Amino acid sequence: MKFNQIAKGKHHVVNAEHAPAYKLSKEWELYVTVVTSALSDKFYESASERVEKLRQLIKCVDPQFVARLAIYARQRMNLRSIPLVLTVELAKIHKGDSLLSRLTTKVVQRADEITELLAYYQLANERKEMKKLNRLSKQLQAGLQNAFNNFDEYQFAKYNRDTEIKFRDALFLVHPKAKNDEQQLIFNKIVENKLETPYTWETELSALGQNDFATDDAKKEAFARKWEELIDSEKLGYMALLRNLRNILQAGVSAAHIQRVCDTLSNKKKALQSKQLPFRFLAAYRELSQVDSGYAHKIMSALEDAVTVVAENIQGFDEATKTLIACDVSASMQQPITPKSRVQNYDIGLMLGMLLKSRCQNVVTGIFGDTWKIVNLPSNGVLSNVDAFYKREGEVGYSTNGYLVIKDLKDRKVVMDKIMIFTDCQLWNSNDGKTQLKNVWDKYKTIAPKAKLYLFDLAGYGNVPLDITSNDVHLIAGWSDKIFDILTAIDNGSNALKEIMDDEL
Repeated sequence: MKFNQIAKGKHHVVNAEHAPAYKLSKEWELYVTVVTSALSDKFYESASERVEKLRQLIKCVDPQFVARLAIYARQRMNLRSIPLVLTVELAKIHKGDSLLSRLTTKVVQRADEITELLAYYQLANERKEMKKLNRLSKQLQAGLQNAFNNFDEYQFAKYNRDTEIKFRDALFLVHPKAKNDEQQLIFNKIVENKLETPYTWETELSALGQNDFATDDAKKEAFARKWEELIDSEKLGYMALLRNLRNILQAGVSAAHIQRVCDTLSNKKKALQSKQLPFRFLAAYRELSQVDSGYAHKIMSALEDAVTVVAENIQGFDEATKTLIACDVSASMQQPITPKSRVQNYDIGLMLGMLLKSRCQNVVTGIFGDTWKIVNLPSNGVLSNVDAFYKREGEVGYSTNGYLVIKDLKDRKVVMDKIMIFTDCQLWNSNDGKTQLKNVWDKYKTIAPKAKLYLFDLAGYGNVPLDITSNDVHLIAGWSDKIFDILTAIDNGSNALKEIMDDEL
């Protein structure tokens, strides 16, 4: 692939706000679309429109790139649904070799992703007859056969739910060959629906909830002891712990168990192994901010310790590197990433921006909307800094005048080495409509010729306000802290697409 053929002059378009923009190449557009997708409606685009866009883009690019992008999204961006979509859509058009089987084995990393993949296969192929999953792609089948042998009884039982497509259905369809006698026994249990009920926080609390209690106090005491048992068992996974911090506090567990929770959250190895998207920590932090508990502050501090660990992989920002971080707080950024989530693109931008700030030694931070405002905060306290920014967003209005960030530097003749803009890339000028980011950046480069501009695309609409093939402008997309690995790659002359193609398939 020739990655430098991305956005030429002939690719001038207008963005969703009818401002001048550059259309990305199909590979770049697919990349930003994939790593910013939760398959829900966005400010400028519906979920169905995004899926259709994905389908069309997949037809236009090299199957090898699609496969490696799916693996990148699953293994490095820690996304679950979108890699399955890429795999199924690729299966529609790619035949004849083992690419699909190898890809399927790599993207199916949880037992329930076997049935999730099949459910999307049924949906994507519009199967409505009685045998909705017949004529399964042979290569998908081969990949799922391998995937079946990657999970033990506990993993199958944990996700053995009453969904439309069950493990039993998948087993009969895929016909995996057991790798040993023990695995065959598991397959037999799946067929007979005799998987042993797993010890999980859901099953334990559900079973306890079936009991009758003499008083409300007795019930509360029983649930407190159960939460303590779950904490002691270490069967409460890291993500489950994040999601249940409020419940644990409200249950009234002991101080010793609160300390165990804090130790788990701040444990470096466990935090990294959990592969949580950074905004998960922010969501947990906010949940605790209003809980009536004298221990809430301890857990909030542990969450701060955890995100400090997450940020440790960010490199390249010593005292000599002058950095500016600008976060877009416009109306289009204030869109929930899923219908059930309180997290918005706005939050993700602030979270990633503050993670990056925590690793910079010479840094200026701020927010932009109608206006641009510098807001400097302490280096420590990533989550508290995000909340501090969050409370100030109304101070700059709700347009997307990103050009003001660079205009301020130009007017004050301030030379920066790296300028990071976290945005949905739908930048425009709500003031006079004339001055655009490109004009200001070109002028700024005359006084800061070595400056680099990094656009962090958090929405993936397929266009950018600047040509990313020239003048030290770079594009990075996604919601994971792993996007910062691309910064190092850029410093070494690479880019996001090259990094994706370097992943093993």
